[in-house]
Amino acid sequence: MVVHPDGTREPLAVGVPGDRDVDMKRLQAQLEPAEAEPFTDTDFAAHPTLVRGYIGPGVLGAKNLSRIRYLVDPRVVDGTRWVTGADVDGRHVIDLVAGRDFRTDGTIEAADVREGDACPVDGAALVLARGIEMGHIFQLGKRFAEALGLQVLDESGRLVTVTMGSYGVGVSRAVAALVENSHDAAGIIWPREVSPADVHLVATGKEAEVYETAERLTAELESAGLTVLLDDRRKVSPGVKFTDAELIGVPTIVVVGKGLADGLVEIRDRATAGRDDVPVGSAVDHLTRLLRRDSSPTSS
Repeated sequence: MVVHPDGTREPLAVGVPGDRDVDMKRLQAQLEPAEAEPFTDTDFAAHPTLVRGYIGPGVLGAKNLSRIRYLVDPRVVDGTRWVTGADVDGRHVIDLVAGRDFRTDGTIEAADVREGDACPVDGAALVLARGIEMGHIFQLGKRFAEALGLQVLDESGRLVTVTMGSYGVGVSRAVAALVENSHDAAGIIWPREVSPADVHLVATGKEAEVYETAERLTAELESAGLTVLLDDRRKVSPGVKFTDAELIGVPTIVVVGKGLADGLVEIRDRATAGRDDVPVGSAVDHLTRLLRRDSSPTSS
């Protein structure tokens, strides 16, 4: 049943192939600004020509017995053969030919969509893929507007009730989507643009020099404008620290450890697992250049 903005109600029959169902959201999109409601027992009682469960095109159509507008899926073309209800309880019609045995009042795109369906523009096969919802839109209709008495003047100067909608992008949804799309078996791999830190600095070993160097590098990096996560836990093994660093997923990991004896720190790339030994004295310059390169619009 189609409910028009002025409140008038019009029955509508939609014909689809037997292996398809009417997608109410697609149907609603085709009927806007009118709204679609399922046919009720009361509606069937008001249209005795419709035999529930066995409705066929014999009674449907603006010029047929029911006077009910009859629109069909574009797959129902002249010359195709169908099995339909016979408009008699318990009976069907076999080999009913469209265009010869019945006619329609037009077509409507309201059937559910499936993998492999042809694109109406170029005929290419539709590919369905799972997505991650980062935002959503709610079609609120007029329910809340009517409750609030929310009205505006239309183009004719008449007061009309507003049709409402809302939309939003969820921060928590966005974070979850990023993690789901960027991770490996060890943990998260943050894209640099949204990483909680620029550098995860891991100090390993028992020597005081290691921790002093790590703290000095942290201060210098922060002075250079970088955000640093420093792991200076002294009672935790290097293996646990490295595992935690991979789990947290900051894109650049700097290890201050046994290499310090040779004046070196190790810089790891979380995404590629690449490793470079860099002199301590040039580590800050190396990291700032690295981050500027990764942040460049032309970087890949």
